[in-house]
Amino acid sequence: MAALSMAGWLASGPALADSPVVVELFTSQGCSSCPPADEMVRDLATREEVIALGLHVDYWDYIGWADIFARPEFTRRQKSYAAAAGERMVYTPQFVVGGVERIVGAKPMKVMDAVLDRAEAPARVELSVAREGEVLRIAARRLDGRPEPLLVQLVRYRPEASVAIEHGENAGHELHYANIVTSWNLLLRWNGSEELEVTAPVEGALPGAVIVQEEGPGAILAAARMP
Repeated sequence: MAALSMAGWLASGPALADSPVVVELFTSQGCSSCPPADEMVRDLATREEVIALGLHVDYWDYIGWADIFARPEFTRRQKSYAAAAGERMVYTPQFVVGGVERIVGAKPMKVMDAVLDRAEAPARVELSVAREGEVLRIAARRLDGRPEPLLVQLVRYRPEASVAIEHGENAGHELHYANIVTSWNLLLRWNGSEELEVTAPVEGALPGAVIVQEEGPGAILAAARMP
């Protein structure tokens, strides 16, 4: 029902801003509450106005099924979000919209309300990304005149996958995923006082996105898909 609600909202919802809103989902194949949220990511992944990313955490692995996409660095990222918000616990499924709005559970309307809030916020960074073979060219300009440390990051993700779960809470089910994050790397720190023009090596055919974010991790100020 949650997936149907999300699909209907997306079909009738307003067009969003030019800069996509990043929606992160912290999920696990061992969590019985996660499949509806994973389905929401599959719906969001079809929208140009949203960069939906599934980050699989490893703290469910002890229950009987080791998530084949889980990485400890994604668990650390979720815990860093919790620490930045003054929280001690982490949960799955959990959405983080634009780096600031945290939503526990598969709640389509809350997620889309958060997406709209972030899309309607004034642009603070102008970002462009181009790929030339195995070189990524990134240009950015701060629009709000506030010099502060920003993280320029490159995320790569697998577009889709299906996994038959043999043990744990989801045993006997085949789960379907979209935009499964395979790596999340810091390219550089940028203070925004001068325009940024950098290159970075990039290999392989996996899709990706460049994300400019406040330290913390904090608010995501700009994002662009890798061509």
